[in-house]
Amino acid sequence: MLIYTEHLKEMLQERDIAEKWVEETMLSPDHIFENKDGTSHYIKQIVEYDSRWLRVVINKRSLPHRVVTAFFDRRLRKIYANKS
Repeated sequence: MLIYTEHLKEMLQERDIAEKWVEETMLSPDHIFENKDGTSHYIKQIVEYDSRWLRVVINKRSLPHRVVTAFFDRRLRKIYANKS
């Protein structure tokens, strides 16, 4: 079970991020990065949104896990553009 923080809910609205994209990113990520701070970063390219890369951050130290924030990561667009 995952809990959506109030911060996440605000950021989805402010950043025009569909909740379904967050769910798709967590269920079927293109990449997952585990950090020493207890967060996991789920990454997925969202084709419907100009193929931008969505980053969803989850705090796995809390139980149940909390989805902290989500944002389109411009740095990833540059990184993955150079690899193709």
